[in-house]
Amino acid sequence: MSEQIEADVVIVGAGMVGLTLAAGLAPSGMKILVLEQRSDKHPDIDALCQLPPERYDPRVSALTCASQQVLTAIGAWPHMQRCRITPYTAMDVWDGEGTGHIAFSANALHEPVLGHIVENRVTLAGLQQAIQSHDNIELAVGVNVTALSNHEGDYRHITLDDGREIQASLVVAADGALSKTRQMAGIPMWEWDYGHDAIVTTVQTENAHQQTAWQRFTDDGPLAFLPLSSEDGKHYCSIVWSTSPAHAKTLMALDSQAFASALGDAFEQRLGKIISVDPRFSFPLKQRHAKHYVRPSFVAIGDAAHTIHPLAGQGVNLGLMDAAQLVDTLMEALERGESIGSERVLTRFQRIRRTENIQMSAAMEGFKRLFANDQPFLRLARNMGMNLLNGLPPVKNHIVQRAMGLSDDVPTLAKRPIKA
Repeated sequence: MSEQIEADVVIVGAGMVGLTLAAGLAPSGMKILVLEQRSDKHPDIDALCQLPPERYDPRVSALTCASQQVLTAIGAWPHMQRCRITPYTAMDVWDGEGTGHIAFSANALHEPVLGHIVENRVTLAGLQQAIQSHDNIELAVGVNVTALSNHEGDYRHITLDDGREIQASLVVAADGALSKTRQMAGIPMWEWDYGHDAIVTTVQTENAHQQTAWQRFTDDGPLAFLPLSSEDGKHYCSIVWSTSPAHAKTLMALDSQAFASALGDAFEQRLGKIISVDPRFSFPLKQRHAKHYVRPSFVAIGDAAHTIHPLAGQGVNLGLMDAAQLVDTLMEALERGESIGSERVLTRFQRIRRTENIQMSAAMEGFKRLFANDQPFLRLARNMGMNLLNGLPPVKNHIVQRAMGLSDDVPTLAKRPIKA
């Protein structure tokens, strides 16, 4: 006879978004089960803190101030701070095919930073450390969901590949862009190819990055240099080079020295010579968006519900805001005595987050199309527009404040504490 397990919330996926949701819901006292397909544990935070500076994870995220606040509220940020996180205080964006330029500064906003560049494994390790302090959260690794039942009453039934069966009031899909859980729930996706592949790696630069996130737009795609550490006279950046699949294939075939030279030329040598390049990774970029996020007793969040172009670094931040908003929605339902799996309850979450996520997706698509167009009139217009915006500090600052999550309409976990 198979083992029967009951849980209030089952989260499928122990990535940054899934673990954030688990930690955010922990104070509710609900029984939370997190299922992870991969069997390897996230690295220990103490071990990560002892790695030499040149041993960087190529996967990094530009975490906004709102995301930092969420991670602080759930207890992960203090663990992450013990390790290496890189604040950035400025952004410098320019059109490589023209004269357009725009710069953002934390000083202009009277803020200490615009955000932080953090290796994904550091964030994951901090989150894993945070959930360990809660007895009502259980993490099961090396398990696969093989079946997800239709809605029966107020529950979902899950079958695992080891034969165990779970009954849950709510199932949350946080298992990535190719979410099998979302597919099992019968939620279709809109999907289209950006026509870009992204190359990611870590490089050592001749000159210091000045705590600045740099981005050059070309007709072929954006190139971003994100600041990492500068220690012992060595300067490191994480790069994301979005370009056509054909160009990406050519770049990936180059040896390290030739790639460094091509990268330096593409970046207009803004940080001097590219001294060294870590192993490179390349992957196609697609935009995906679920036609809806919820079913009875089921909800999809993070990449399981939406993916966007990385040119503004907003992907993981949108996912963390999904998690924070779902915490608000479920906590409010508990206070009202409502079922957390009620479609009416979950639709409140969808109404808020789907609007925000679609707006960001549309903005990224617009930027991509605008800078991919080489018509002289459009090139002139976009360069004039960038320069005009750069000369309007109030408008520019409002835009960057929204991107940082420094508005009043963010979820509770993302709100800054009120100063006494």
